[in-house]
This record gives sequence, structure tokens and C-alpha cells, in this order.
Amino acid sequence: MPPVFAHGRLRLYLLKLLDEAPRHGYEVIRLLEERFQGLYAPSAGTVYPRLAKLEAEGLVTHATEGGRKVYSITEGGRAELADRGGELADLELEIRDSVSELAAEIRDDVRGAAGDLRREMLAAASASSTRVEDESWKVAKEELRKARHEWKEQARRAKDESRRAREEAQQARRQAKEAQERAREEVQRIAAQLQEQFSKSGGVLGSLAGAWLGGGSLAGAESGADKGSAPSAPGPAGSGWADDLAPGTDPARDLDRLLDRFRDDVRDAARDHGVTPAQLAEARAHLAAAAARIEAGLRPGS
Repeated sequence: MPPVFAHGRLRLYLLKLLDEAPRHGYEVIRLLEERFQGLYAPSAGTVYPRLAKLEAEGLVTHATEGGRKVYSITEGGRAELADRGGELADLELEIRDSVSELAAEIRDDVRGAAGDLRREMLAAASASSTRVEDESWKVAKEELRKARHEWKEQARRAKDESRRAREEAQQARRQAKEAQERAREEVQRIAAQLQEQFSKSGGVLGSLAGAWLGGGSLAGAESGADKGSAPSAPGPAGSGWADDLAPGTDPARDLDRLLDRFRDDVRDAARDHGVTPAQLAEARAHLAAAAARIEAGLRPGS
């Protein structure tokens, strides 16, 4: 049987199961077996060490109930799930394909066994007496009937699991896309707020921040700072800023690109024009508030 989970994928799927509800180790093993319709079940030696490693990394925690460890996902674990939303959707499709492949192997095995059984029946019939022949034929027919029934049941279960995995993968992709849009909107909203707050603080950093966040040029910001004038009023949230960064297929990567653009623009302005201690303190407060809002917007269900 080919490997069911690629390297690191079982770890991701364990986080998904614990995100659904707190579970003890035996329940995790049983759920994996159910998801594969009995075609695959990891051993305790596979699951428990990985749960212990996830706990050591702060992604899960446990409480003892009735002498058993019940594992629950932490905020750090949910953050990793959110960051790997696209990878989780691909994993659901891989599990569906794995179930289909395992079912196909079982179907081929059943067909081969049925063919061997039929040949054995014919050989036994030609070498046995009439009484033994009749008895063997009855037994063989019953075995063949059971084999066909088992194959049909396995095929039905594999088909149901494949359909469910496809639906879950489609839902995961929709959620990942929605999370990407929420993150982008939050970054643009925070950018507009920072523009207004930096504009009120005045000085070179305030003028540059207003020009950058409002979509203006650095030259215009420098001119306004030299003349002591305040920057122009901000435009609509996100107008002009980062519009060249078209969304890709990975929401987590798109968010990294937005944050890189934000960091580079502010860093360039500070390097070129300097920052006073008072401006640094105010910028720290603004960025802390922005980070808190963005983090809240990325949490599941927000």
C-alpha cells in the first residue's frame, strides 16, 4: 500500500481533527480509520508521538479526564491551520484520492480472489464424488456471494468518503479565499487609519506616511515637510496602495507580500528622513493596535 500521508501531512490533519473538538489519542486513531472507511488506521506508535511533539511546540495542550489525556488545540495551533489553509484543502483532496486508490486495490483483490475461487471450485468438482462436489459447490457459492457483497460495500463506502472529502475541500478553499479577502481589507483599513494618525503627528515622518498611505509621491511628501504643511487628506481606505499585488492561489503568501510592502515603505521613509524618539513611541503604539486588529481578523469565525 502506498503512503497515505506525505511528510508533515499527518501532523496537519491531527491539528484539523483537534480543531473540530478536543479528543483523546484513541479517538483520533478511530476517527482516522473512519475517514478512510476502515481501509487505513494509524498505530498508536504513529499518533501519540506526534501529539506529544505538537504539545511540545505549543500547538496543542492536554487535560486528564478519567485517566486519559484529552488533547485540545491552542491558539498557536489554530494560527498554523489558518496559515496552511491552502495546503489543508490539497490534503483533503489527497485523502479522497487515497481512499479511491485503496478501494480500487481492494476491488482488484476481490476480483482476483473470486477468479481463483471459481477455478478451485471447478478443479474440486472434477476430482470429487457427486456428494462432495455438491457440498463444495454450495460452500464455494456462499463464499463467492460474501466476497461480492463485501466488494460492493467497500466500493459504496469509498464513494461516499470521496464525495465527502471533495465537499470538505471545496469548503476549505472558500474559507481560505474569504480569509484572504478579510486580511487584505483589514490591512487597507489599518493603513488608512495610520495615515490619519501619522498626519496628525506632523513632522517629516507624518508627511511621508501621509504621502505613502494616501498613494502620493515621496517628492510631494518631502516638499510638504520642508514647508511645514500637513499632508493631504487621505483617500478611500486602501486607494492606490498595493493594488499592483494581485491575489494569488495562496492567501498566506499574499498576506506576507502585503506585510512586506508595508514594512519596506515605512522603513524607507524612516531611513531617508530620520525618526525622533517621540515619533518612534507614537509609531509603536499605532503598529501595536494595527497588529492586534489584523490578528483578530484572521482568527477563525471572525
